Amino acid sequence: MIQIKPVSDLRNKFPDIEKIVNAGEPVYLTKNGYGVMVVLSLEEYSKLTDGVETALDETDLVAESDSRRYTHDEVFGELRRRING
Repeated sequence: MIQIKPVSDLRNKFPDIEKIVNAGEPVYLTKNGYGVMVVLSLEEYSKLTDGVETALDETDLVAESDSRRYTHDEVFGELRRRING
């Protein structure tokens, strides 16, 4: 179940939020009715970012060995072409 809490709960009810986060669920925090942040456990955050870091490291290695460079328009034009068919 999605957990949505006011940002004031981060200060006032930290143990409750910590319990939810440690159970592996994110907590979405709002301020004045608008979403402002998401609280995740370190483990869940790592699951989201580890693959990105690895991919960026691999991309850096490829870029070092290849002199070809692409413009912003070339890269995003190709991405749009692939997405839109």
